[in-house]
Amino acid sequence: MPTPACCRCVVVSLALLGGACGEPPAATPVAPTTPAAESPRWGRRADLLEANSEMSVAEVDGQIYVIGGYPSSRISTRLVQVYDPARDQWRTGVPLPVALNHTMSVSVGGVLYVIGGQTEAGGDGPFVNTVYAFDPRQGSWVTRAAMPTARGGGGAAVVNGRIYVAGGRPPRGNDFAVYDPVIDRWETLPPLPTQRNHVGVVSVGTRVYVIGGRTGAGFETPTLDKLEVFDVTTGAWSSGPAMLKPRGGVNAIAALGLIHVFGGEGNLQAANGVFPDHDVFDPGRGAWVHLPDMPTPVHGVTGAAFGTGLIHLPGGGISSGGTSGSTIHQTYRAAASYP
Repeated sequence: MPTPACCRCVVVSLALLGGACGEPPAATPVAPTTPAAESPRWGRRADLLEANSEMSVAEVDGQIYVIGGYPSSRISTRLVQVYDPARDQWRTGVPLPVALNHTMSVSVGGVLYVIGGQTEAGGDGPFVNTVYAFDPRQGSWVTRAAMPTARGGGGAAVVNGRIYVAGGRPPRGNDFAVYDPVIDRWETLPPLPTQRNHVGVVSVGTRVYVIGGRTGAGFETPTLDKLEVFDVTTGAWSSGPAMLKPRGGVNAIAALGLIHVFGGEGNLQAANGVFPDHDVFDPGRGAWVHLPDMPTPVHGVTGAAFGTGLIHLPGGGISSGGTSGSTIHQTYRAAASYP
């Protein structure tokens, strides 16, 4: 992959040698660790190069991208951190064209799409409607058609090669639109029934699931337990079973046909205000199940990555608000069913 002169490579695994910048050495598989004090399904991989929160995460061709966000300084960053699971190694990628936080990212056809977000910290933006596409084979960012409205703090999911983007910080909490990368065009869809932001958004089959979130711009605003489902074949919304408890700032991913929801803010029972909860929703059964808690509760991450049986959850804030970004890289070994 072409790499600009400003790119720096950082090797996290000390067992690896060789390879020029942008050209890592031959893969050496690394098994995830599982500390004895943790659940046997939870583990750790190499930490991020730099602490981060309020960023987005996506997987492209087996590589995991952590995009934008901000560290404890709350100054937005152009930083892109790229993880190779086979080597248990992070490197810096080609920086974003502009510094952004609260973006929404997914991949389609081997191309990474970074959608919306905001340029500064704070609940009032300023928000952007930009769409940047990154093809690792080309090694550069390309600007695509802008989203119908500027927004950040929502979520995105892919169905049949099209990208569905739901929610956002006020006043864009009901916004719902779909992007077709093939024709580079957006279409506005029926609004999200419940306006919200800092949500989990995933897809299973032909349905888009919007999970939890909060109603206001800040983390102290009311949180939600709502599950709302959009069927792309009928173009209609419906309500699903409520989450086990209201949570904002959640992270969600679909793995083996099930929807995992992690962490979040609004936990009045914890000094740090962050939920350790890990719940899974089975669309077939229409039921939620509580699974072993996260070893380190986090919030402020939009999206996750799933591959070779592991859900990867890199970074995130370890206390409420935007000043507690971490480098921790947690993993969870997913199953196809739970009791």
